[in-house]
Amino acid sequence: MPNVLKTYVRVVDRFNRGVGRVTMYLIFVMMGILLWSSMSKAFFLPSLWTLEMAQFVMAAYFLLGGAYSLQMDSHVRMDLAYGRWSPKTKAMIDVITIFMLFIYLFFLLYGGISSTTYAIKYNETSYSSWSPYMAPIKITMVIGIFLTFLQATSIFIKDLAVALGRPLA
Repeated sequence: MPNVLKTYVRVVDRFNRGVGRVTMYLIFVMMGILLWSSMSKAFFLPSLWTLEMAQFVMAAYFLLGGAYSLQMDSHVRMDLAYGRWSPKTKAMIDVITIFMLFIYLFFLLYGGISSTTYAIKYNETSYSSWSPYMAPIKITMVIGIFLTFLQATSIFIKDLAVALGRPLA
């Protein structure tokens, strides 16, 4: 494989690993928000922002963590025959089937960019009583989808190298 592809794989993998490791801690942020929500309902006036903010943090958690999850091969896979195949056969099948992921991510990214552009252009807010601006979470969504697309490309390159009999690692 050309050095530019090896460099691409190394940079994308390192960056997504870093983002994923930081993103893991958002679960504690969400737990803190939900704890405050419970405490404020029990002892004070209920907060308007807690449930929606917890939803935003959870969305950021799984969208920004998607690339890392893909990198760690933590996604659910239907394994009827796949587990019994050789690494080279798995790589050849993955090289073919990853195009479905590319198509899915392309349309997801297209819709995300369109929705984000709308949110920024019209200062879109949520319909809740808190009414936060939607642009920050939509920008986070687009970043997460884009990072997942980059990671899928990295995996494609690694699988192609294995399928050709010249693994990168």
